[in-house]
Amino acid sequence: MNIITNNNVKCTAALSILHDIIDPEIGLNIVDLGLIYQLDFDETGKKIFCTMTLTTQFCPMGESITTAVKATLKSGFPEYDAMIELIFQPPWNQGMISEKGKEFLNKR
Repeated sequence: MNIITNNNVKCTAALSILHDIIDPEIGLNIVDLGLIYQLDFDETGKKIFCTMTLTTQFCPMGESITTAVKATLKSGFPEYDAMIELIFQPPWNQGMISEKGKEFLNKR
């Protein structure tokens, strides 16, 4: 899981709070699931740009997940606006799940 960022400190903080968002169909948080591709912070414009994906383009929980990401980032960084870009290239695959995520799923 290699997340692209322009601010490692703020990215780490953002990922920490995004761990609380669980994909309801899989039961794993979106960070360990590998859905977050990039987090960039615009200090001048006070914006967070989050590029992410879903497990499928037709994920029935997609809107709920992206709304939760935006609200969670806004909550954790109240002085910033969160901008979410949903992409499907590269497509998500099981190889994007973190080792911690794989351990969690194997215990279920």
